[in-house]
Amino acid sequence: MQKLSLNHSLQQRLSPQQIQFIKLLQIPTAELNQRIEEELEINPALEEGMEFQEKSKDEESQSDDYESDDYGSDDYDDYSEFESIDYHEKIDVSDYLNQDDYAGYKMQSDAAWDDERESMPIEAIDSLMESLHQQLGFLKLDERQTNIGLQLIGSIEDDGYIRRPIRSICNDLAFGQNLYVSEEEVVSVLHKVQQFEPSGIGARDLQECLLLQVDRFNCFTNACENAKRILEFYFEEFTKKHFDVIQKKLDTNHETLKDAISLITRLNPKPGNLSNTGTSATYLMPDFIVTADNGKLDIILNSKNAPELRVSRSFSDMLDTYDKSDKKNKQIKETVTFVKQKLDAAKWFIDAIVQRQNTLLRTMEAIVKYQEEFFWEGNESKLKPMILKDIAEKIDMDISTVSRVANSKAVQTDFGIYPLKYFFSEGISTDSGEDASSREVKNILKELINSEPKHAPLSDDKLEKQLKKRGYKIARRTVAKYREQLNIPVARLRKQM
Repeated sequence: MQKLSLNHSLQQRLSPQQIQFIKLLQIPTAELNQRIEEELEINPALEEGMEFQEKSKDEESQSDDYESDDYGSDDYDDYSEFESIDYHEKIDVSDYLNQDDYAGYKMQSDAAWDDERESMPIEAIDSLMESLHQQLGFLKLDERQTNIGLQLIGSIEDDGYIRRPIRSICNDLAFGQNLYVSEEEVVSVLHKVQQFEPSGIGARDLQECLLLQVDRFNCFTNACENAKRILEFYFEEFTKKHFDVIQKKLDTNHETLKDAISLITRLNPKPGNLSNTGTSATYLMPDFIVTADNGKLDIILNSKNAPELRVSRSFSDMLDTYDKSDKKNKQIKETVTFVKQKLDAAKWFIDAIVQRQNTLLRTMEAIVKYQEEFFWEGNESKLKPMILKDIAEKIDMDISTVSRVANSKAVQTDFGIYPLKYFFSEGISTDSGEDASSREVKNILKELINSEPKHAPLSDDKLEKQLKKRGYKIARRTVAKYREQLNIPVARLRKQM
């Protein structure tokens, strides 16, 4: 027998406006402009306010100069109707704009620099693929071998390796080009590709990559011969830095082995990365600017975080017009719904931008107040232990909100540009009873490792004891965690000849 029952449950769900704010909050300044452009494209009710304000000033000046009927005042008296609506006045970017950026825009020195820049030669830089295709063309290969070579070059990854199995490359040629080849044919062409520049290109693993580079030296010294033997027969021992075992198997002395190891460590493990030297650099755009001025710290939000946006007045007038029309008409009703949706979406987007600005500033102000000593001096030892919860409590917001602000955001100071995550660190108790920042402990840990004897590096246990001697109460597993965060290998892998 079926029974009907009624259950009550509470569920927390985010509204579309909250979701939009969260997405806007977590993106950095560099991506905000692109997100605004996307919204301007899909929403005709949203407009950029700066362009219209400049236009209105120009046309108002024209109305003062012309008194004829063609330029009568009737055409210009109605411009007040197109001013931004009330909620737009919340956005004020005048405090964030730096007028010094435009100084000297039309000065003679700028024009001279343009002429000089136009006369400069531009370096032509070929990509890795273009270089390999060009080198393939220099070989006297038949059509079958050329197709195999092109397939091999296409299988080379960014770091210069071919990790796709030879059998799979044969299948690619069969299915893609209807060319049936044997693995021996592919390997034969591969050996030719591996003679290309840069040295080591087309290798299938690290061992083969290093061997290709050593063979290219074409030298017959003891260092070269021992390096080849190490890479060919004792590569596993080399990766584990078992130098005593290698020295015993090679039956050589310490200095000779040291020369061979030194030769191997100078080789390039990623030959494909050489092609990236001509790529454009990526610049970090700060979201905040903190400067010391007249005994106080000024916090400025990057002007790109405060765009000039408004709702289209024509869309608002359109809604009023349709609202007064026959509402029983299905087509008019659909039009009213569409216009209202776009107007609401524009208002939500502008409100989300304003809320984003306020949240960013409040969070940054709390961080600066918490780490005030650092922003005055730029000394890392002045950083206090600080976690997301500390800032969330100060600004009365959720920890997840602070996390979204800190993620992928940066601040420009008098001492350089720092990611916001830089200022968050755990606390380590000391003998004096105070808490020290984990960043301070990491710096000391790095200092200890840099000064350790290279032939006998310090283990995590010894590092723990060294830190305790300096007054830091820290466990061995914490030392291992900080060492891994610093991308420092274990003692065995730090060992040098």
